[in-house]
Amino acid sequence: MSAATTPAPAPAHIVFEQVSKSYAGAAGTVAALEAVSFAVERGEVFGIIGRSGAGKSTLLRTINALEAASGGTVRVDGVDVGGLDEDGLVALRRRIGMIFQHFNLLSAKTVRDNVALPLKVAGVEPRRIRERVDELLELVGLADKADAWPAQLSGGQKQRVGIARALVHRPQILLCDEATSALDPETTQSILALLRDINRRFGLTVVLITHDMAVIREVCDRVLVLDRGRLVELGEVWRVFGKPRAEATRALLQPLLHDLPGDLAAALVPDVEGLGGIPDRPALRVLSLGFDGAARPRGLPFEALAALGPGATWLHGGLDRIRGHAQGRLLVAVPVGADPSFDIDAARQALAADRIEVLGYVHAAD
Repeated sequence: MSAATTPAPAPAHIVFEQVSKSYAGAAGTVAALEAVSFAVERGEVFGIIGRSGAGKSTLLRTINALEAASGGTVRVDGVDVGGLDEDGLVALRRRIGMIFQHFNLLSAKTVRDNVALPLKVAGVEPRRIRERVDELLELVGLADKADAWPAQLSGGQKQRVGIARALVHRPQILLCDEATSALDPETTQSILALLRDINRRFGLTVVLITHDMAVIREVCDRVLVLDRGRLVELGEVWRVFGKPRAEATRALLQPLLHDLPGDLAAALVPDVEGLGGIPDRPALRVLSLGFDGAARPRGLPFEALAALGPGATWLHGGLDRIRGHAQGRLLVAVPVGADPSFDIDAARQALAADRIEVLGYVHAAD
Protein backbone atom coordinates (compact mmCIF):
# COMPACT_ATOMS: atom_id res chain seq x y z
CA MET A 1 0.00 0.00 0.00
CA SER A 2 1.47 3.36 -0.99
CA ALA A 3 1.90 6.24 1.39
CA ALA A 4 -0.87 8.09 -0.45
CA THR A 5 -3.42 5.34 0.31
CA THR A 6 -2.32 4.48 3.87
CA PRO A 7 -5.28 5.19 6.14
CA ALA A 8 -4.77 7.88 8.77
CA PRO A 9 -4.53 6.62 12.34
CA ALA A 10 -7.78 6.76 14.31
CA PRO A 11 -8.04 9.84 16.52
CA ALA A 12 -7.54 9.34 20.23
CA HIS A 13 -10.71 8.56 22.16
CA ILE A 14 -9.98 10.81 25.14
CA VAL A 15 -7.58 13.75 25.12
CA PHE A 16 -6.36 15.79 28.09
CA GLU A 17 -4.79 19.14 27.28
CA GLN A 18 -3.08 20.96 30.17
CA VAL A 19 -5.81 19.89 32.61
CA SER A 20 -5.60 21.44 36.07
CA LYS A 21 -7.89 21.26 39.07
CA SER A 22 -7.72 23.31 42.26
CA TYR A 23 -9.81 23.29 45.42
CA ALA A 24 -10.25 26.03 47.99
CA GLY A 25 -9.31 24.77 51.44
CA ALA A 26 -8.90 26.16 54.94
CA ALA A 27 -5.16 26.54 54.30
CA GLY A 28 -5.68 28.14 50.89
CA THR A 29 -5.90 26.79 47.36
CA VAL A 30 -4.92 23.15 46.90
CA ALA A 31 -3.82 21.95 43.46
CA ALA A 32 -5.15 18.42 42.78
CA LEU A 33 -3.97 18.38 39.14
CA GLU A 34 -1.30 20.49 37.45
CA ALA A 35 -1.19 20.84 33.65
CA VAL A 36 -1.77 17.16 32.84
CA SER A 37 -1.66 16.29 29.12
CA PHE A 38 -2.03 12.84 27.51
CA ALA A 39 -4.34 10.83 25.26
CA VAL A 40 -6.19 7.52 25.64
CA GLU A 41 -6.44 5.48 22.46
CA ARG A 42 -9.67 3.92 21.32
CA GLY A 43 -10.12 0.35 22.57
CA GLU A 44 -7.18 0.23 24.98
CA VAL A 45 -7.12 -0.55 28.69
CA PHE A 46 -5.44 2.49 30.20
CA GLY A 47 -4.28 2.57 33.81
CA ILE A 48 -3.75 5.57 36.07
CA ILE A 49 -1.77 4.90 39.23
CA GLY A 50 -0.37 6.92 42.09
CA ARG A 51 -0.18 7.13 45.84
CA SER A 52 -3.16 8.29 47.90
CA GLY A 53 -3.85 11.94 47.19
CA ALA A 54 -2.03 11.91 43.84
CA GLY A 55 -5.14 13.13 41.99
CA LYS A 56 -6.24 9.87 40.35
CA SER A 57 -9.95 10.06 41.14
CA THR A 58 -10.10 13.72 40.25
CA LEU A 59 -8.51 13.04 36.88
CA LEU A 60 -10.84 10.11 36.14
CA ARG A 61 -13.95 12.08 37.03
CA THR A 62 -13.13 14.90 34.64
CA ILE A 63 -13.81 12.48 31.76
CA ASN A 64 -17.54 12.34 32.47
CA ALA A 65 -17.63 15.82 34.02
CA LEU A 66 -18.35 14.66 37.56
CA GLU A 67 -15.43 17.01 38.25
CA ALA A 68 -15.02 20.22 36.29
CA ALA A 69 -11.45 21.11 35.36
CA SER A 70 -10.19 24.46 36.66
CA GLY A 71 -8.06 24.84 33.56
CA GLY A 72 -7.29 23.06 30.32
CA THR A 73 -9.54 20.85 28.21
CA VAL A 74 -10.86 17.29 28.30
CA ARG A 75 -12.11 16.03 24.92
CA VAL A 76 -14.09 12.85 24.28
CA ASP A 77 -14.40 12.01 20.58
CA GLY A 78 -13.15 15.51 19.88
CA VAL A 79 -15.88 17.21 21.95
CA ASP A 80 -14.90 19.55 24.79
CA VAL A 81 -16.57 18.04 27.87
CA GLY A 82 -16.43 21.35 29.72
CA GLY A 83 -18.48 23.06 27.02
CA LEU A 84 -21.49 20.72 27.15
CA ASP A 85 -24.90 21.87 28.35
CA GLU A 86 -27.15 19.73 30.55
CA ASP A 87 -28.57 17.71 27.66
CA GLY A 88 -25.08 17.21 26.26
CA LEU A 89 -23.84 15.92 29.61
CA VAL A 90 -26.71 13.43 29.86
CA ALA A 91 -25.85 12.11 26.39
CA LEU A 92 -22.13 11.95 27.27
CA ARG A 93 -22.72 10.01 30.49
CA ARG A 94 -24.82 7.43 28.67
CA ARG A 95 -21.78 6.76 26.49
CA ILE A 96 -19.52 6.44 29.55
CA GLY A 97 -20.13 3.67 32.09
CA MET A 98 -18.59 3.86 35.56
CA ILE A 99 -17.93 1.31 38.29
CA PHE A 100 -16.94 2.15 41.83
CA GLN A 101 -14.82 0.83 44.68
CA HIS A 102 -17.77 0.29 47.03
CA PHE A 103 -20.24 -0.92 44.37
CA ASN A 104 -22.92 1.78 45.05
CA LEU A 105 -25.80 -0.68 44.85
CA LEU A 106 -29.26 0.17 46.22
CA SER A 107 -29.87 -2.22 49.11
CA ALA A 108 -33.68 -2.06 48.76
CA LYS A 109 -33.60 -3.22 45.13
CA THR A 110 -32.87 -6.66 43.70
CA VAL A 111 -29.93 -7.36 41.41
CA ARG A 112 -32.26 -7.10 38.41
CA ASP A 113 -33.66 -3.76 39.54
CA ASN A 114 -30.22 -2.34 40.30
CA VAL A 115 -29.04 -3.12 36.78
CA ALA A 116 -32.31 -1.93 35.22
CA LEU A 117 -32.42 1.42 37.02
CA PRO A 118 -30.53 3.54 34.43
CA LEU A 119 -32.78 2.17 31.68
CA LYS A 120 -35.93 2.95 33.68
CA VAL A 121 -34.72 6.50 34.27
CA ALA A 122 -34.11 6.82 30.51
CA GLY A 123 -37.69 5.73 29.79
CA VAL A 124 -36.89 2.46 28.02
CA GLU A 125 -39.90 0.14 27.61
CA PRO A 126 -40.11 -2.74 30.14
CA ARG A 127 -39.73 -5.55 27.58
CA ARG A 128 -36.47 -4.11 26.27
CA ILE A 129 -35.25 -3.49 29.81
CA ARG A 130 -35.80 -7.13 30.74
CA GLU A 131 -34.01 -8.36 27.61
CA ARG A 132 -31.03 -6.10 28.21
CA VAL A 133 -30.75 -6.94 31.91
CA ASP A 134 -30.95 -10.69 31.23
CA GLU A 135 -28.24 -10.32 28.58
CA LEU A 136 -25.93 -8.45 30.95
CA LEU A 137 -26.45 -10.75 33.93
CA GLU A 138 -25.52 -13.65 31.68
CA LEU A 139 -22.41 -11.76 30.55
CA VAL A 140 -21.16 -11.16 34.11
CA GLY A 141 -22.05 -14.64 35.34
CA LEU A 142 -25.00 -13.72 37.56
CA ALA A 143 -27.99 -15.04 35.63
CA ASP A 144 -29.02 -17.05 38.68
CA LYS A 145 -28.86 -14.02 41.01
CA ALA A 146 -31.37 -11.77 39.27
CA ASP A 147 -33.83 -11.82 42.18
CA ALA A 148 -31.22 -11.74 44.96
CA TRP A 149 -30.69 -8.72 47.22
CA PRO A 150 -27.30 -6.99 47.49
CA ALA A 151 -26.93 -8.18 51.11
CA GLN A 152 -26.99 -11.77 49.84
CA LEU A 153 -24.04 -11.25 47.49
CA SER A 154 -20.28 -11.51 47.98
CA GLY A 155 -18.06 -8.55 47.23
CA GLY A 156 -17.11 -9.93 43.85
CA GLN A 157 -20.75 -10.55 42.94
CA LYS A 158 -21.65 -6.99 43.95
CA GLN A 159 -18.93 -5.66 41.68
CA ARG A 160 -20.24 -7.81 38.81
CA VAL A 161 -23.65 -6.21 39.33
CA GLY A 162 -21.93 -2.82 39.19
CA ILE A 163 -20.23 -3.77 35.93
CA ALA A 164 -23.53 -4.97 34.42
CA ARG A 165 -25.22 -1.72 35.43
CA ALA A 166 -22.39 0.32 33.90
CA LEU A 167 -22.91 -1.47 30.56
CA VAL A 168 -26.68 -1.01 30.22
CA HIS A 169 -26.44 1.87 27.73
CA ARG A 170 -23.82 0.06 25.61
CA PRO A 171 -21.14 2.65 26.46
CA GLN A 172 -18.03 3.29 24.43
CA ILE A 173 -15.93 4.06 27.52
CA LEU A 174 -15.82 2.30 30.90
CA LEU A 175 -14.34 4.13 33.90
CA CYS A 176 -13.17 2.03 36.88
CA ASP A 177 -12.63 3.90 40.15
CA GLU A 178 -10.52 1.55 42.33
CA ALA A 179 -12.86 -1.24 41.22
CA THR A 180 -10.89 -4.05 42.88
CA SER A 181 -9.37 -2.45 45.99
CA ALA A 182 -12.17 -3.75 48.26
CA LEU A 183 -11.80 -7.33 47.00
CA ASP A 184 -9.61 -10.28 48.00
CA PRO A 185 -6.81 -11.33 45.58
CA GLU A 186 -8.67 -14.24 44.01
CA THR A 187 -11.79 -12.16 43.38
CA THR A 188 -9.65 -9.32 42.05
CA GLN A 189 -8.22 -11.66 39.41
CA SER A 190 -11.69 -12.74 38.30
CA ILE A 191 -12.92 -9.14 38.01
CA LEU A 192 -9.83 -8.10 36.05
CA ALA A 193 -10.33 -11.06 33.70
CA LEU A 194 -13.95 -9.96 33.18
CA LEU A 195 -12.89 -6.39 32.40
CA ARG A 196 -10.32 -7.60 29.87
CA ASP A 197 -12.93 -9.89 28.28
CA ILE A 198 -15.40 -6.99 27.99
CA ASN A 199 -12.68 -4.81 26.48
CA ARG A 200 -11.84 -7.41 23.83
CA ARG A 201 -15.40 -8.49 23.10
CA PHE A 202 -16.94 -5.04 22.68
CA GLY A 203 -13.91 -2.88 21.89
CA LEU A 204 -14.59 -0.63 24.88
CA THR A 205 -12.01 1.89 25.96
CA VAL A 206 -11.35 1.13 29.64
CA VAL A 207 -9.75 3.69 31.96
CA LEU A 208 -9.01 2.47 35.46
CA ILE A 209 -7.37 3.98 38.50
CA THR A 210 -5.60 1.99 41.18
CA HIS A 211 -2.83 2.18 43.75
CA ASP A 212 -1.75 -1.39 43.00
CA MET A 213 0.86 -2.06 40.32
CA ALA A 214 -0.19 -5.72 40.22
CA VAL A 215 -3.55 -4.59 38.78
CA ILE A 216 -1.76 -2.51 36.14
CA ARG A 217 0.46 -5.47 35.21
CA GLU A 218 -2.49 -7.82 34.91
CA VAL A 219 -4.84 -5.89 32.69
CA CYS A 220 -3.51 -2.60 31.26
CA ASP A 221 -1.94 -1.81 27.91
CA ARG A 222 -0.47 1.54 28.98
CA VAL A 223 -0.06 3.27 32.31
CA LEU A 224 0.20 6.86 33.55
CA VAL A 225 1.86 7.57 36.89
CA LEU A 226 0.62 10.56 38.87
CA ASP A 227 2.56 12.13 41.71
CA ARG A 228 1.08 15.07 43.63
CA GLY A 229 -1.12 16.00 40.70
CA ARG A 230 1.58 15.83 38.06
CA LEU A 231 2.19 13.31 35.29
CA VAL A 232 5.63 11.82 36.01
CA GLU A 233 5.62 8.76 33.73
CA LEU A 234 3.60 7.44 30.80
CA GLY A 235 4.12 4.44 28.53
CA GLU A 236 3.43 0.84 27.64
CA VAL A 237 3.13 -1.23 30.79
CA TRP A 238 6.02 -3.58 29.97
CA ARG A 239 8.34 -0.66 29.28
CA VAL A 240 7.40 1.19 32.48
CA PHE A 241 7.82 -1.98 34.56
CA GLY A 242 11.08 -2.88 32.88
CA LYS A 243 12.74 0.52 33.07
CA PRO A 244 10.91 2.96 35.38
CA ARG A 245 12.22 6.51 35.20
CA ALA A 246 10.37 8.33 37.97
CA GLU A 247 11.05 7.87 41.68
CA ALA A 248 7.30 7.54 42.30
CA THR A 249 7.09 4.69 39.78
CA ARG A 250 9.99 2.85 41.39
CA ALA A 251 8.35 3.21 44.81
CA LEU A 252 5.04 1.81 43.51
CA LEU A 253 6.86 -1.11 41.89
CA GLN A 254 8.86 -1.98 45.02
CA PRO A 255 6.37 -4.54 46.42
CA LEU A 256 6.60 -6.54 43.17
CA LEU A 257 10.38 -6.66 42.97
CA HIS A 258 12.50 -9.69 43.80
CA ASP A 259 14.45 -8.08 46.63
CA LEU A 260 17.60 -9.45 48.20
CA PRO A 261 16.59 -12.10 50.79
CA GLY A 262 17.50 -11.21 54.37
CA ASP A 263 19.79 -14.19 54.96
CA LEU A 264 21.78 -13.40 51.84
CA ALA A 265 21.96 -9.68 52.62
CA ALA A 266 23.32 -10.47 56.10
CA ALA A 267 26.11 -12.65 54.67
CA LEU A 268 27.26 -10.24 51.94
CA VAL A 269 30.50 -8.29 52.29
CA PRO A 270 31.50 -5.51 49.87
CA ASP A 271 34.80 -7.01 48.70
CA VAL A 272 36.35 -10.45 48.49
CA GLU A 273 39.10 -9.60 51.00
CA GLY A 274 36.42 -9.11 53.65
CA LEU A 275 35.60 -12.81 53.59
CA GLY A 276 38.95 -13.97 54.88
CA GLY A 277 40.35 -17.36 54.01
CA ILE A 278 38.33 -20.42 55.00
CA PRO A 279 39.50 -23.80 53.67
CA ASP A 280 37.04 -25.60 51.40
CA ARG A 281 34.74 -22.56 51.35
CA PRO A 282 35.36 -20.77 48.04
CA ALA A 283 34.28 -17.17 47.63
CA LEU A 284 31.24 -16.39 45.49
CA ARG A 285 30.45 -13.16 43.71
CA VAL A 286 26.72 -12.30 43.93
CA LEU A 287 25.33 -10.59 40.84
CA SER A 288 22.02 -8.90 40.13
CA LEU A 289 20.93 -9.42 36.51
CA GLY A 290 18.20 -7.07 35.29
CA PHE A 291 16.11 -7.73 32.17
CA ASP A 292 13.72 -5.02 30.93
CA GLY A 293 12.04 -7.12 28.24
CA ALA A 294 13.57 -5.44 25.20
CA ALA A 295 16.67 -7.49 24.35
CA ARG A 296 15.27 -10.90 25.38
CA PRO A 297 11.47 -10.59 25.07
CA ARG A 298 10.96 -14.38 24.99
CA GLY A 299 12.96 -15.06 28.14
CA LEU A 300 16.41 -16.15 29.24
CA PRO A 301 17.70 -19.57 28.09
CA PHE A 302 19.29 -21.57 30.88
CA GLU A 303 22.33 -22.02 28.65
CA ALA A 304 22.89 -18.25 28.75
CA LEU A 305 24.08 -18.54 32.36
CA ALA A 306 27.05 -20.44 30.96
CA ALA A 307 28.38 -17.04 29.94
CA LEU A 308 29.11 -16.50 33.64
CA GLY A 309 31.44 -19.48 33.69
CA PRO A 310 31.31 -22.87 35.39
CA GLY A 311 29.63 -23.08 38.78
CA ALA A 312 27.14 -20.24 38.23
CA THR A 313 24.14 -20.69 40.55
CA TRP A 314 20.68 -19.08 40.33
CA LEU A 315 19.95 -17.93 43.90
CA HIS A 316 16.74 -15.92 43.78
CA GLY A 317 14.34 -13.92 41.62
CA GLY A 318 12.50 -14.58 38.41
CA LEU A 319 11.01 -13.21 35.21
CA ASP A 320 7.46 -12.03 34.67
CA ARG A 321 5.80 -11.94 31.26
CA ILE A 322 4.04 -8.66 30.51
CA ARG A 323 2.38 -8.14 27.13
CA GLY A 324 4.74 -10.61 25.45
CA HIS A 325 7.93 -9.31 27.10
CA ALA A 326 9.84 -11.31 29.74
CA GLN A 327 11.40 -9.08 32.36
CA GLY A 328 12.60 -9.19 35.92
CA ARG A 329 15.62 -9.66 38.15
CA LEU A 330 17.78 -12.69 38.86
CA LEU A 331 20.33 -13.03 41.66
CA VAL A 332 23.20 -15.28 40.62
CA ALA A 333 26.35 -16.45 42.41
CA VAL A 334 29.56 -17.20 40.48
CA PRO A 335 32.84 -18.53 41.89
CA VAL A 336 35.51 -15.86 42.22
CA GLY A 337 38.38 -18.20 41.33
CA ALA A 338 42.02 -17.21 41.34
CA ASP A 339 41.31 -13.92 39.52
CA PRO A 340 39.00 -11.69 41.56
CA SER A 341 38.43 -9.29 38.64
CA PHE A 342 35.13 -9.38 36.77
CA ASP A 343 34.24 -7.85 33.40
CA ILE A 344 30.68 -6.58 33.86
CA ASP A 345 30.39 -5.22 30.31
CA ALA A 346 31.39 -8.55 28.77
CA ALA A 347 28.91 -10.43 30.94
CA ARG A 348 26.13 -7.97 30.10
CA GLN A 349 26.71 -8.42 26.39
CA ALA A 350 26.89 -12.20 26.64
CA LEU A 351 23.63 -12.41 28.60
CA ALA A 352 21.88 -9.58 26.73
CA ALA A 353 21.02 -8.21 30.17
CA ASP A 354 19.83 -4.66 30.58
CA ARG A 355 21.94 -4.21 33.69
CA ILE A 356 24.33 -6.20 35.87
CA GLU A 357 25.43 -5.18 39.33
CA VAL A 358 27.89 -6.81 41.72
CA LEU A 359 26.04 -6.87 45.04
CA GLY A 360 28.91 -8.30 47.08
CA TYR A 361 30.64 -11.52 48.10
CA VAL A 362 29.78 -14.53 50.23
CA HIS A 363 31.32 -17.87 51.07
CA ALA A 364 29.88 -20.92 49.38
CA ALA A 365 27.40 -22.81 51.53
CA ASP A 366 28.42 -26.00 53.27
